[in-house]
Amino acid sequence: MRVPLIQIDAFADALFAGNPAAVMPLGQWPADRLLQQVATENNLSETAFLVPELPAQATAPDAGQPAYALRWFTPAIEVDLCGHATLAAASYLFADVHPTAERLQFWTRSGWLHVTQEADGELTLDFPAEQSLPVDVDPILEQALGAPVWQSLQGSDLICVLDSAETVRRLAPDHHLLSRLQVRGVVVTSAGEGTDFDFVSRYFGVLAGVAEDPVTGSAHTQLVPLWAQWLGKTTLTAGQLSARGGTLRCRIAGDRVLLSGRCHRYLEGFASIPTW
Repeated sequence: MRVPLIQIDAFADALFAGNPAAVMPLGQWPADRLLQQVATENNLSETAFLVPELPAQATAPDAGQPAYALRWFTPAIEVDLCGHATLAAASYLFADVHPTAERLQFWTRSGWLHVTQEADGELTLDFPAEQSLPVDVDPILEQALGAPVWQSLQGSDLICVLDSAETVRRLAPDHHLLSRLQVRGVVVTSAGEGTDFDFVSRYFGVLAGVAEDPVTGSAHTQLVPLWAQWLGKTTLTAGQLSARGGTLRCRIAGDRVLLSGRCHRYLEGFASIPTW
């Protein structure tokens, strides 16, 4: 059968920047194995699958706005939270399906998530903030990164604070050594001195099958609370210093993190997959 496939660069100020995600709207859920096979075939950091029918236990918070069930798969695994693919899915829905909607609602493995379309064309994710706790610096970590780690914190990912944005930019980690850490991902971050950003980061998806993720919204649910506290600011601009690069405009609002960015559509077509 033929399924729409739309590839969108998310958190991108221009085409060929940010993080590309595949968005695939479905009528109903196929077997998980098929979803994983399709995501592996797409070979992007994430594929977002959308279904308009909600499970019985999910009641949309706002009955007047569109609601979808949403799942994300890397080439290797299904993940609990993904920012850039959610932004890409919302970009597709606002443009092609719900142009007059004010907000979109997504039922996910992380509960209800919301995306708002701003007057200037940016999209804003409303995600739960995640607190990270200090942990001892693993000697393997510094060896794998090839740089001293000032501080190490553990959330869904292992967060490593480095001395400068230039160190973050130039980092060439040993991915084989990183894989010994048995964490979902390793995030390296520093203050943004010498850049246009309040703070910068890079993300290495140790167990997610993604050597380096170009822009990682879920990592910023951990980073924004930290940098908001350290810098004494509630509104920040973040830069992910991957080869593609990406910009996130961030705000902390109680126990929520708001992440804003732009999307650019690269291609649209159809994928031929087995009928289920």
